Amino acid sequence: HYADKAGLPLLDLADLREVIKWLTSDEGKADLKDLGGLSAATAGVLLRELIAFSDQGADAFFGEPEFETSDFLRTTPDGKGLISLVELPDLQDRPAVFSTFLMWLLADLFHDLPEVGDVDQPKLVFFFDEAHLLFKDASSAFLDAIAQTVRLIRSKVWGVFFVTQSPTDVPDDVLGQLGSRVQHQLRAHTPNDAKALKQTVDTYPTSGYPDLAEVITSLGTGEAIVTVMNEKGAPS
Repeated sequence: HYADKAGLPLLDLADLREVIKWLTSDEGKADLKDLGGLSAATAGVLLRELIAFSDQGADAFFGEPEFETSDFLRTTPDGKGLISLVELPDLQDRPAVFSTFLMWLLADLFHDLPEVGDVDQPKLVFFFDEAHLLFKDASSAFLDAIAQTVRLIRSKVWGVFFVTQSPTDVPDDVLGQLGSRVQHQLRAHTPNDAKALKQTVDTYPTSGYPDLAEVITSLGTGEAIVTVMNEKGAPS
């Protein structure tokens, strides 16, 4: 709001930091008071978070040239789709960068793609590997945004797959919005493994197997249980 009012472009995180620095300076305190009573302490916290965020490598994702999400919609000359790989290495210790970038990616696509409705084939499918990093230490507002996006993207003709070691890595609100499940083998060698296995079995409302836990632990390489939820939310 302040940058728009003052005619200041915010092209990257460095621009955002400079604006906050100005608002927390002696010269900018008067402008800060006009921003709904935002305190200098709160602005200082935002500035420190941005500095830490940049130290984790966030400047590479949020700046110029901007990441073009439309590149994911490319096709070959004969109309076939293309597989795009976005590699985000060494982010296991920087989940904030991982989750923020991916949330921005989802939001940008959701904003740009038109409402289409039901079609035979999706125009775009995303596979998020190491999905537990997306939800690690996530705020309730962040989880609400993901759940809402997953709930509404069907009308945009694209889908999202969260790839992770266990379904329990995905929050309940998000898991409940997913229309299908591909379940590979889970191991139960430790008490924690056994607990995760039981929780996974409990996420299936019904099952045609007498002992679903035994089936999941005995799946072979390449084998999986595929569950598709119908419009009433029941497995088929």
